[in-house]
Amino acid sequence: MSDSPLRPSSLINTVYGAFLRRLGGWISIADLITLMEELDVDGPAVRSAISRLKKRGVLEPERRGATGYRLSPAVHPVFDEGDRRIFASLEPADLADGWAMAVFSVPESERSHRYQLRTRLTWLGFGNIAPGVWLAPRRLLDDARAMLVRLGLSEYVHLFAADYAAFSDLSETVSSWWDFPAIQTQYASFTEAHAPLAARMTAGPGPDPAQAFRHYVPLLTQWRRLPYLDPGLPTQLLPPDWNAVAARQVFQQLHTVLQGPSLRHVEAVRTTG
Repeated sequence: MSDSPLRPSSLINTVYGAFLRRLGGWISIADLITLMEELDVDGPAVRSAISRLKKRGVLEPERRGATGYRLSPAVHPVFDEGDRRIFASLEPADLADGWAMAVFSVPESERSHRYQLRTRLTWLGFGNIAPGVWLAPRRLLDDARAMLVRLGLSEYVHLFAADYAAFSDLSETVSSWWDFPAIQTQYASFTEAHAPLAARMTAGPGPDPAQAFRHYVPLLTQWRRLPYLDPGLPTQLLPPDWNAVAARQVFQQLHTVLQGPSLRHVEAVRTTG
C-alpha cells in the first residue's frame, strides 16, 4: 500500500467497526487511548481524531461512569455496507447477473450534488461510461440505492438493472471505464507488504491477542479501501494478469488468524463503564 502513515481517524474507524460495534458500540476515551497507543498513536492525536469524527456525525459522546464515545446510530448502515464489501464480496461477480446502471442529471445551480454523486458512485465501485452514466456489477444495486437515499441524492438519479446487448467487445471496453493499472498497483503493494506476515502467521503458532491487534488494525484499515476501488468485475472481463486473487488470499489468511484474538484483546482492555 501507500508508504504514507495511516490516519488516526481511519484507525479509530477500524477499531469501532471491527470490534466495538460487536461490544455495544461504546468505549471510554481512556481505554481508546490505551488501544491506540499500541498502534503508535498518542493521546493528543486520538483526541483530535475523535473531535473530527464527532463533527462528521460518526461518534457521539456518552458518559458511562467515564467519558467515552459511541457510534452514532446513523452510521450503522454505513458500517453494515462496509462489511458486505470487505468480507462478503471477495469473489468476482457473475457476468450472467448483469449490471447496475446509474444515470443522473444535476442542475448547474446544485453542482455540489453532482460532485458528491461522482465521488460516492466511484467509492461504491461504479465505472464512468459517459457523462452522468455509471455502471457496476448488479450486486451493487441495493448498496447504491441505500446510499442515494441515505444521502438525500435519490431525486437526481435513475437506477437500472441492465444487461449488455451489443456492440463492442465488453472485455476491452471495461478497461476504459475503470482504472485497471491503478487498482493492480494497489493490490500489488498490499500483497508485497503483507504476504511475509501471512506466511509467518499461518506456519507458526497463533499470535497472542495484543500482537494480533497490532497487526490486524493496520491490515484491515489498508485493505478496506480496495474492495471499494475494485467493484469485483466478472473474471471474463479482467486482464489475464489480474493480481487481486493473490491479495485477497493474503487478506483472508490474515483475517482468519488475527480477527478473533484481536477482538479478545479489545474486550480485555475495554471497561464497560
